[in-house]
Amino acid sequence: MDIVFIKELCIETVIGIYDWEREIKQVVCVDLELGTDISKASGSEDIKDTIDYKAVAKRTKSLIQESKFLLVETLAEETIKMIFKEFNITYVKGRFSKPGAVTGSKEVGVLIERHKNVS
Repeated sequence: MDIVFIKELCIETVIGIYDWEREIKQVVCVDLELGTDISKASGSEDIKDTIDYKAVAKRTKSLIQESKFLLVETLAEETIKMIFKEFNITYVKGRFSKPGAVTGSKEVGVLIERHKNVS
């Protein structure tokens, strides 16, 4: 399996459980590793034969900007579900963080890894 990745896609959104967090936008940063087979694309040089990382980034950014999740965990899970639904991939590893959310730490968040259920 090959990996196409997106690193440090930072997006402003409403996220958080506290009342004050529901009234402002905060930054969420996303790293994605997308499992695929790039061998066909390397021969054809055609974007249709691989994962269009620009399209994935654009769609991820749109979903997160428009969302108002309470938990980073929910944001992460829903983002991964959307990626599996809309893009032809078999594996996703995602890192979703809120920079500066906890005093004294650079960032906090979740790291999730999912394989597409193939029936």
